[in-house]
Amino acid sequence: MSTVTVNLPESLLKRIEALAAVEGYSVEQFLATAAGEKLAVLVTTDYLRTEAAAGRREAFDQYLAAVPDAPVQDSDRIA
Repeated sequence: MSTVTVNLPESLLKRIEALAAVEGYSVEQFLATAAGEKLAVLVTTDYLRTEAAAGRREAFDQYLAAVPDAPVQDSDRIA
């Protein structure tokens, strides 16, 4: 593990401390988890952009054409 010093506005730190306490985390655990989640979002976004750039519209249209025309099931409806 490494140590990093981070300067946070007092109001942000207080909110993090309160939420971490409610969730049963230390501030360090909370911030490490938040950083990991943010990293995952950025890596996933890069991956999806790369995949989208490699996609072909013709293949997508062909895939959609293979989906059967069927009524929406009640379990799939949004109330």
